[in-house]
Amino acid sequence: MSDLFEALQERIHGHNIRIVFPEGMDERIIAAAGRLAAEKILMPILIGNIEQIQAKAREMKVSLEAIEIYDPANFIMMDELVASFVERRNGKVTPEQARTLLLDENYFGTMLVYTNRADGLVSGAAHSTAETVRPALQIIKTKEGVNKTSGVFIMVREDEKYVFADCAINISPDSRDLAEIAIESARTARMFDMEPRVAMLSFSTKGSAMSPETEKTAAAVEEARRVDPFLVIDGELQFDAAFVPSVAGRKAPDSPIQGNANVFIFPSLEAGNISYKITQRLGGFEALGPILQGLNRPVNDLSRGCSEEDVFKLALITAAQGLNR
Repeated sequence: MSDLFEALQERIHGHNIRIVFPEGMDERIIAAAGRLAAEKILMPILIGNIEQIQAKAREMKVSLEAIEIYDPANFIMMDELVASFVERRNGKVTPEQARTLLLDENYFGTMLVYTNRADGLVSGAAHSTAETVRPALQIIKTKEGVNKTSGVFIMVREDEKYVFADCAINISPDSRDLAEIAIESARTARMFDMEPRVAMLSFSTKGSAMSPETEKTAAAVEEARRVDPFLVIDGELQFDAAFVPSVAGRKAPDSPIQGNANVFIFPSLEAGNISYKITQRLGGFEALGPILQGLNRPVNDLSRGCSEEDVFKLALITAAQGLNR
């Protein structure tokens, strides 16, 4: 395992972090939870039918010692969760509707986080991003001053690590959204011991082309600087001007980035999603995430094609977010 995750384990160790996994019957989840518990990294909470999860774990030869299992259909404190959910939704649901919704493992798991029975949630191995994110937005909600959550990937290859955003949530962010994504992504970078140098990417560098798209990105830079005057950020920049010092010297000689960006903010979800997958598949980088930013409590989304190792690592990241909130 890379130094990045060894450092995360050291940071988490001894804090009794509890991470809930709504997809308790998924073999990848059971295997990762067993490893997290056996190595005493954190306390996993699996959601689902207790007998079925126990049978699946026996079949897999995974110990469930130091793992809690909750079944929404037989949860002894469901009345308390229902009341908390109705209150949180400000009367938008009745107690009967709340009880039905909380039989859904993602809603149930999110309520465990909201009511401090867990420190974070990892889902998505068998659910869509929308199914994971919707309960979080309704229950946990975004932090004060943050209008939208966003999804970042930490791109890792040996000693190299970069932050790519937004690659998962916002289809067509406006300039205010981009500024917010940049500031939140810088905070995420610091969690991974990176000193953020943020590049707002475009097909233009410093006015080499003019369009509503480039103007949006340039405006986002000004907004981010207004909110956080100490943030090292620049744009609009083409990727080579953000990443290659010799190119930056020609295209953007006055840029504070100088070709050494490590946080890359894409102008659209389309650009971000394509770019992280190209970097992953052609560049040989490991893509960790999407890590959701801007929420009051950590909730993270797996890919449905994830591996046991992906589950394990995203749980470490989620636990670290829980410590840093």
